[in-house]
Amino acid sequence: MRPAVATDPTGGSGGYRDELVAGFLAAAAAHPERPAIAGDGSQLRYSELRARVLAVAGRLGRGPGVVGVPATHSVAAVTSLLGVWAAGGTYCPVDPGFPAGRRQAMLAAAGCRIVLGPDPQPTGTDLAVGPDGPDGPAYILFTSGSTGEPKPVLTPRRAIGVATAALRELFGLTPADRVLQFASPNWDTSFEEILPTLTTGACLVCHPDARAGSFPRLIRLLDAERITVLDLPTAFWHELVGYLDQTGAPLPASLRLVIIGGEPASGTRLAQWRALPTGHARLLNTYGCTETTLITHAADLSGPLAAGTAEPAGQVPIGRPLPHVVEHLAGDGELLIGGPSLATGYRGLPRATAARFVTVGGHRFFRTGDRVHRLPDGSLALLGRLDDELKIRGVRVDPAEVEAHIAGHPGVDAVAVTGLRVADHTVLAAYVVARRPAGETGLAASIADYLRGRVPEHLVPSRIRVVPQLAYTPTGKLDRRRIREVAG
Repeated sequence: MRPAVATDPTGGSGGYRDELVAGFLAAAAAHPERPAIAGDGSQLRYSELRARVLAVAGRLGRGPGVVGVPATHSVAAVTSLLGVWAAGGTYCPVDPGFPAGRRQAMLAAAGCRIVLGPDPQPTGTDLAVGPDGPDGPAYILFTSGSTGEPKPVLTPRRAIGVATAALRELFGLTPADRVLQFASPNWDTSFEEILPTLTTGACLVCHPDARAGSFPRLIRLLDAERITVLDLPTAFWHELVGYLDQTGAPLPASLRLVIIGGEPASGTRLAQWRALPTGHARLLNTYGCTETTLITHAADLSGPLAAGTAEPAGQVPIGRPLPHVVEHLAGDGELLIGGPSLATGYRGLPRATAARFVTVGGHRFFRTGDRVHRLPDGSLALLGRLDDELKIRGVRVDPAEVEAHIAGHPGVDAVAVTGLRVADHTVLAAYVVARRPAGETGLAASIADYLRGRVPEHLVPSRIRVVPQLAYTPTGKLDRRRIREVAG
């Protein structure tokens, strides 16, 4: 590995000034003694985090290329994220809980040659100098792909810099805020929590009770840690509203902003939230895609900044575009998004990139696949998908990817995967035809075990049913919308 070298991550030597790294260093300079990361009885000051970040950057050396980082809820993960960027590298989070084959496929698809350990200490050789500049890659995240392989989304530095600045403004962050780190570092929602916080001088709170699956523990955590900003998947918020409504538990007084997003919000749950004593907190509904970099649309649904409008039945708005976003509605109602926060495309997949990133009127847009409707006040509401893509707990899933993996099971002759609505969230349901009638017994359990050794948990259907046949369109294509009807 190359020796440590001196580096100026703000571009002081004449290179590109990385706005995110510069923003963090400015916050650290302005608030050296304030807590940068806290939780569970300990805290790390901004001066200490700065030293750790620059140490990681120094060990990596300038331009380390794509760097794999274990996606964990830890100080080390945040340090690695900022350290990779300070070195001019490309950050690639990989969840250590994923099956080994999946992790290896992700690292290979990202072109990763260095993997940081949990210390973090760089390991590996054959470093590659990556491009340095606003169009250079900041990070690689993965979305579900129809081929059975994850699709690597390449996001440039300009895009994440613009988006982070917009979110600081949208959230109204100040150094007095305490933001809970709730989302998995494997998904870009975690950037909404980490980056605006640490470029403002606010405090990021990491605590195991945030992900304990217990609403009483979560409420106690919010109160004890004086959390002011909470960012939740919409499906989780639906369940939280149900808990508050049934128990009468109060929303902590410290909480001033609750952000939701990832899938359509329920009008019923919104009405319940508004009827609860939650008026002190902004409820901000948000919309965005990995390919458009974090949030592109937002609407205040409740709280001090809400307009108090009544939405048409079943049409909770996703709001209006943020200032940096260009929106375009196609003739079929599909929402297209352009502007400086667009991803570069899918690394190594030119055909997939060309299919989703298109030029309209001389401007580059991303085809979201979402149909939208403009409400009387000018904001947008979601009407559904133009394709079969699903949101499972806020994570995009292409049913064809799950089908491709299930089809590899030796006992499966045919398979269809679709979404099934259970309470306030969507789950994956798989319908399989056994290769041999005698092989139906125990097939569902065998498929689940088979998948758990190959894919992340969110790609394992919670419902697997053996059926005699599947549904097909007149042209012979799989008809996922009629699967349950045919299965009986």
